Amino acid sequence: MEASSRSEFGPPIRHLIVVLGDQLDPRARPLIELDSARDCLWMAEVAEESTHVWSHKARSTLFLAAMRHFRDACRQAGRPLVYHRLGHHPHGSLAGALGADLARLRPERVILTQPGDHRVLQSLTRVCEAAGVPLEIREDAHFLVSLETFRHWAGRRKQTRLEHFYRHVREQLGVLMEDGQPAGGRWNFDTENRKPLPKTGPGMLPAPLGFEPDALTREAMADVERHFPDHPGSLRAFDWPITPEQARAALKDFFDLRLPAFGPYQDALWTGEPWLYHARISAALNLKLISPREVIEAAEAAWRDGRAPLASVEGFIRQVLGWREYVRGLYWQHMPEWLEWNALEAGEDLPGFYWTGETDMRCLAETLGQTLELGYAHHIQRLMVTGLFAQLLGVRPRALHEWYLAVYVDAVEWVELPNTLGMSQYADGGRMASKPYVASGQYIKRMSNYCEHCRYQPQEALGEQACPFTTLYWDFLDRHRARFSKHPRTALQWRNLDRLSPERLAAIRQKAQDIRTTLTGDRT
Repeated sequence: MEASSRSEFGPPIRHLIVVLGDQLDPRARPLIELDSARDCLWMAEVAEESTHVWSHKARSTLFLAAMRHFRDACRQAGRPLVYHRLGHHPHGSLAGALGADLARLRPERVILTQPGDHRVLQSLTRVCEAAGVPLEIREDAHFLVSLETFRHWAGRRKQTRLEHFYRHVREQLGVLMEDGQPAGGRWNFDTENRKPLPKTGPGMLPAPLGFEPDALTREAMADVERHFPDHPGSLRAFDWPITPEQARAALKDFFDLRLPAFGPYQDALWTGEPWLYHARISAALNLKLISPREVIEAAEAAWRDGRAPLASVEGFIRQVLGWREYVRGLYWQHMPEWLEWNALEAGEDLPGFYWTGETDMRCLAETLGQTLELGYAHHIQRLMVTGLFAQLLGVRPRALHEWYLAVYVDAVEWVELPNTLGMSQYADGGRMASKPYVASGQYIKRMSNYCEHCRYQPQEALGEQACPFTTLYWDFLDRHRARFSKHPRTALQWRNLDRLSPERLAAIRQKAQDIRTTLTGDRT
């Protein structure tokens, strides 16, 4: 244990306030209400948080570096803190470290802000019960919609859908509203926000603001390399914001240089351009280095001041106010059952190239390469490249979930799991999204230049140049015909399937099986 500002022989601790690695808000209520004479903060770096999934080195570094900067800020503010550094204590898990300190410190009560991970909540609840120490779980005020409010909203509906939730919350909070109506007369601007880049590409893009690792961050990087040398990913390009000040600087950089074009090109893909017009603040939001309210207010101000068009601002706010709050509500409503759902009965292993990036499919090689290098891919690369391929191939949903949780720096389970198991893989049978997001290689061709550099032809389902996405797409439609052919939002796709001759469809089935056998082994 690192030195604590509270003497081990001082007065009894009233409240031991647990701060998790994704709860680094210096203005959180438990910190503000802390009585330095009677209360104490508690934090721990443990190997389990990097090994329960095989975490990318950049993801582990981000958490450790941000936690250590938060630790030092707390101490400078005079807040008593017990802090366990990775490798400097014998405990491999949060529960183990906390249990030992409950026995040693004997606080009257443990205060825990609602975790972002059901696994962590369960383990810490059990250790407090075993120690006989009362545990008080506080609502996470970082979010704009409480879990109770979400449950009340969801309980009045037969189906939960993002669009209904998003409109409700905008009305309740008065975001992008004018005289009780949505700004611009529309709730969303999707039709303006799905454009591919011009054939000439994005041109000279301003590089997003990066942050040179300071001594504390370099120390965290060294610890990750020491303790997790065989983990995936690289730290060569690590420059993520890891303090509130850096998070605000990154947000300002996005608003100044990329927000105006974010809307129309948020779904676009381009070789060698991992960032395009995206914000790079999701990790800072998920670690609570910056608040969603601050982000939303700044975005709306950019529109009202004429610095960004409404379509771009609305598309950005929908990500923060809509999706982010929506998936959190669904996560806590459906856990832990969601982990086991597999509505489409997918049973294939995740292909090994997801961990290496070594594939001759250019779109996957590009997306996986940047993921392993940076710990980052934007939402369409995740949904319509890596996620789409896994969906078409029939990968076990939980295997893909664990991969996403491992490789992206912004991955915290409450936001990653619903997006993966719900929206991407349809493993929940439609509880989150009304239809599976499936497409052929033609979608990737339309939204990117990846196909120009690929040996496969996206319009082909058979033959030597057949695109695996396209082959597997038609096979997916065939395998799930009974489920979706009469679905009002998918019927057109399945009607197109009926145009294939029986002979062609049989050949596609065989080629799809050959792809599966090559990538995951023959399960027949």
